[in-house]
Amino acid sequence: MSNTQSNSASGTSTVWQIVGRLITAAIVLAITAFFTPGFSINNIWALAIAAIVLTIMDYLIVKFTGLHASPFGKGFVGFALAAIILYVTQFFVAGYTISWMAAIIGALIYGVVDYFIPGNQQM
Repeated sequence: MSNTQSNSASGTSTVWQIVGRLITAAIVLAITAFFTPGFSINNIWALAIAAIVLTIMDYLIVKFTGLHASPFGKGFVGFALAAIILYVTQFFVAGYTISWMAAIIGALIYGVVDYFIPGNQQM
């Protein structure tokens, strides 16, 4: 009986971790878009969908390559992955536009903001 309750509580905490990660990703993305010239997100729905797409792409990259797309996490490789992910997201989200140069600047800003926002974003 306690094993079932433990599994249920673990599943609930995983859901809250995912929701927390998405909210954090949306906040970091909004701050990054605000401070990066050439990077725009038209509305809150585009921001929410972009945060979901970014989280999924980062998860898939970590799952298949073991590399985390964080400028401070893996040095130049993480920085390049963050820029590529920021750029590629525009092909999946309407209302999200970014240039290559903005993706590079945005990856730097994303990394700095992500570094200062508290919380463990590991899944």
